[in-house]
Amino acid sequence: MSDALTPEAAPSAAEALPVTEIAARGRRILDEVATVVVGVRGTLTLALAAVLAGGHVLFEDVPGLGKTLAARSLARTLGLEFARLQCTPDLLPSDITGSSVFDPATRTFEFRPGPVFTGIFLADEINRTAPKTQSALLESMAERQVTVEGTTRPLPRPFHVIATSNPVEYEGTYPLPEAQLDRFMVRLAFGYPGRDDEREVLHRRVARRHDEPTVARVVEPRTVLAMQAGVEAVDIDGDVLGYCVDLAAATRESSALEVGASPRGSQNLALLARAVAVLEGRDYVLPEDVKRVAVPVLAHRLTLTPSAWAGETRPESIVRSLLESVAGPATVGGPAAVGGQG
Repeated sequence: MSDALTPEAAPSAAEALPVTEIAARGRRILDEVATVVVGVRGTLTLALAAVLAGGHVLFEDVPGLGKTLAARSLARTLGLEFARLQCTPDLLPSDITGSSVFDPATRTFEFRPGPVFTGIFLADEINRTAPKTQSALLESMAERQVTVEGTTRPLPRPFHVIATSNPVEYEGTYPLPEAQLDRFMVRLAFGYPGRDDEREVLHRRVARRHDEPTVARVVEPRTVLAMQAGVEAVDIDGDVLGYCVDLAAATRESSALEVGASPRGSQNLALLARAVAVLEGRDYVLPEDVKRVAVPVLAHRLTLTPSAWAGETRPESIVRSLLESVAGPATVGGPAAVGGQG
């Protein structure tokens, strides 16, 4: 944890980076990650935006598409310590959080931190471990702390969870419960690459003469916190906030859903839209920013009715239909119209 900061050492609001500098650094980060993860810049942009918005990321896709590589590369470019834990059915909560071990020399119990005490924690194939172990991450994701044996210990800053999940294999897996899914700001997928992108992946593997791709560090942990503080300094017009609320509320009224998005869903819509706007160099949020992030923010928070599930309805398609039916703000201009910070 040598690169991490304690909460007391974190930058203040006065140290927040301006929007133009956040956008420039964001482009450099994405350019560096794109040297090893090919053809998914849009998805990587949303992952980076989620980190800058203070959220956690769930990559759900078939094996072999680079989910783990993307998480490791993002951590490296951000200058954050990275820990990967392969989830298995026999994994225990203490394997994540750590535990106290008896030291015969001092005749005392010494706490040994688990892998969650890091900058970016990758829970690889999180749906392969039991719900009791999955829930060990809830406190750390929500409060950036871990309580073990009655003692609460803060996690380093920045701290973010990136989890991967396999949506096509169900034997020996444990689907994440709704409460756990709701802790992830976004659920993202890469999808299969196009022919040219896949050919480029092969070309780069042959050219580097070894299996493990590497990326360079672009920023430091303190800079990441300053970028996050800069995102927090950006305001959103009341009409755009109302649009976020209307979209989330519409999911609660859909006849195809048993459970719609909670207020955390509408909040994450606004937070992620703000981070996306900043990465594009704007200090104001457009309705189009909300539309861009609506599916990855809301779809995994929805619970289908049995009839909708039997009819193979996808939560993503429900969100897309709501984007067409829920009216957005009439003003879509720049700071004067939309109400940015200026």
